[in-house]
Amino acid sequence: MVTVTIHAAKTTLSQLLARVEAGEEIVLARGKQPIAKLVPFHPPTSKRRFGALKGSVSLDPGFFDPLPEDELAGWE
Repeated sequence: MVTVTIHAAKTTLSQLLARVEAGEEIVLARGKQPIAKLVPFHPPTSKRRFGALKGSVSLDPGFFDPLPEDELAGWE
């Protein structure tokens, strides 16, 4: 991982972005203090579908029953 000052990044931004596109990670620093990281962007592979787990998750019939008083006291 390469560290580059903000001043150098301003003057060589297109070259830095080409390196990031190639898979490299670059840290931007103000003086010697790192403040940001340039990393390649990877778009999400797929969107979640509503109801995708339908039929594969089941709940006990007593799941929605009120909790006993001693259990409730432990949560307070």
